[in-house]
Amino acid sequence: MTSSTDPLPITRVPRTGLPAQAVVVGDPGRAAAVADLLSDAKEVSYHREYRVFTGGWQGTEVVVASHGVGAPGAILLFQELAEAGVTTILRLGTAGAIRPGIRDGDLVIADAAVRDDGVTQQLIPAEYPAFSAPEAVIALQRAARAAGAPYHRGVVWTRAAFQPGFLPLPGDAYTRAGIAAIEMELSALYVFASTHGLTAGGALVVDGANADELVDAEDPLSTGAYDPHRDVVAEGVARGARITLDALRLLASAER
Repeated sequence: MTSSTDPLPITRVPRTGLPAQAVVVGDPGRAAAVADLLSDAKEVSYHREYRVFTGGWQGTEVVVASHGVGAPGAILLFQELAEAGVTTILRLGTAGAIRPGIRDGDLVIADAAVRDDGVTQQLIPAEYPAFSAPEAVIALQRAARAAGAPYHRGVVWTRAAFQPGFLPLPGDAYTRAGIAAIEMELSALYVFASTHGLTAGGALVVDGANADELVDAEDPLSTGAYDPHRDVVAEGVARGARITLDALRLLASAER
């Protein structure tokens, strides 16, 4: 029999009492790095890919949590954060640029996402949109401007498969449509948030090539020249972490 004091089953976070504002990232190590920016940071749980911290950012209590790679696992984190008291979730991630003119290290603030995530199609009809809360977009944009950071707004493509396979990709159509970037989890966050009354937004740091460039023509099993472990990306992520935390503070202030 489950007790009210038992932690939640997937992430092992407490069932109640988490702060209302959360930043989510893919990498548990990145979660720790963002938590290092907080005052009085405390690790709440670490189970599988789900590493969760709490702490303060300029007077706002926040959660920082990791969800691993891919939307099916990420949506489990979103569910349990919501159960534990989180009402606002901003995703700080990395992405490959698609739209011309977006450089490595730049920030993409996602107004909406293409639902190619591999999980929400099993939860709600495909016609249902994946969209950011407008106030989250505005808060992220304000924070980016205040930081003097290069940023872009637009629709992103959330795709379950990291590498292309044997099926044709709609890359040319998405390029013509002005899709800004490609990543793996954001549409799941947007669908979950909008169907559960949460506020959600996404800020993605560009770390290089788009999906069509991840395959080396001479070795289709390789990842070609893709290298997210460069200084320009690390600097962008560090800048993006502060921008995302500032956006959470702005959202919390507006709620108060």
